[in-house]
Amino acid sequence: MKNITLGSTGITAPQNGFGALPIQRDDMETTIHILRKAYDGGMRFFDTARAYSDSEEKLGRGLMEYGVRDNIYIATKTAAKDPENFWKDLETSLKLLQTDHVDIYQFHMVSQCYRPGDGTGMYECMVEAKEKGLIKHIGITTHKLMVAEEIIESGLYETLQYPFSYLSTEKEIELVHKCKEHNMGFIAMKGLAGGLINKSDAAFAFMSQFDNVMPIWGIQREKELDEWLSYMDESPELTDSIKEFIAREKEELSGDFCRGCGYCMPCPKGILINNCARMSLMIRRAPSDSWLDEHWQKEMAKIDDCINCRACTKKCPYELNTPELLKKNYEDYKNVLAGKVSVR
Repeated sequence: MKNITLGSTGITAPQNGFGALPIQRDDMETTIHILRKAYDGGMRFFDTARAYSDSEEKLGRGLMEYGVRDNIYIATKTAAKDPENFWKDLETSLKLLQTDHVDIYQFHMVSQCYRPGDGTGMYECMVEAKEKGLIKHIGITTHKLMVAEEIIESGLYETLQYPFSYLSTEKEIELVHKCKEHNMGFIAMKGLAGGLINKSDAAFAFMSQFDNVMPIWGIQREKELDEWLSYMDESPELTDSIKEFIAREKEELSGDFCRGCGYCMPCPKGILINNCARMSLMIRRAPSDSWLDEHWQKEMAKIDDCINCRACTKKCPYELNTPELLKKNYEDYKNVLAGKVSVR
């Protein structure tokens, strides 16, 4: 396992970060066990967000109370849109994380590049928080390619967090190179493409090509953690066979498919778009039984209520025709349920 440094931050840690979004679905006892096992196994970079319900509290209980604060890096995020809520979020995050500072504080899922003097006051908040020692470094996350490019060129941010996996396009891979040119850290979210990628060694080997990328693997179950920890000693290499596998994967998943980012939400008719619009892939690339149960049958049936308002299309960073994608997925789903199409 190699260490990577996140640009000008100087933060150096094993290229095997812990994404703490999924632990909000675990109970406290399970989470504490997983987090401490992750630390004992060598993980040192942990990413969470104010928006991830009790994830910050669990990190505080699992790691700060373990007495390892000086040995780890904590990144969290605020989705605030005004200074008042920025400071409320930061105060809450510090309290729940049981720390006096955050190593990287990030604007969460932005649709614009906050700049000094832009009238929002948001970037000024970051600078003030850094001057007070409440945060060490200023970061930002987005799902939008053009916004990411503007962020890099601005020179205002020390890290960029962006969806990145072996399904990424050449333009998205170019973001990584641009970050390196600007001495900017790159944090890779959705390294498994929201569950579409089910071969972890290929996902890891792809990331290992880049010496400025910190992948944060979303971990909920101990068996998932064990898989990532096994790579600390024997890291998968990008062999010819893995390259061939990735090429087949990219060919199969080329074209219009939902990445599950959730930018389109909420739907006025209550459709869980970020899952329903990629159901055809999920029932073929993940254990299908859990996606074919009564719960998901009811959720998929809501697609019949779509009023084609196209609010989702306007918000999609990948410019997908979401209503049509929903209909195609639902038609396929019904055929699977009827036994006309096999996914076994």
